[in-house]
Amino acid sequence: MQAQEIQQLLEQQLAGTQATVNVNGSHIDITIVGDIFEGVSRVKKQQLVYGAINEHIASGAIHAVDFIKAFTPEQWAAKA
Repeated sequence: MQAQEIQQLLEQQLAGTQATVNVNGSHIDITIVGDIFEGVSRVKKQQLVYGAINEHIASGAIHAVDFIKAFTPEQWAAKA
């Protein structure tokens, strides 16, 4: 899958989020920001993201996710 396809999938499955996806060969890096992550542990954030793309991982359309960075809008703003 292309980066834009994965981005659209994430943003559709996790309403109200904005995702940035980088694809390097078969490896994928995901940064995603949304209110959905408010009060959620790091592990649960990753579970939410994997839940949105798991079908595509299982089918082989997505080979490997190297990292997932999930933030609330406030956390993201603090990083800037």
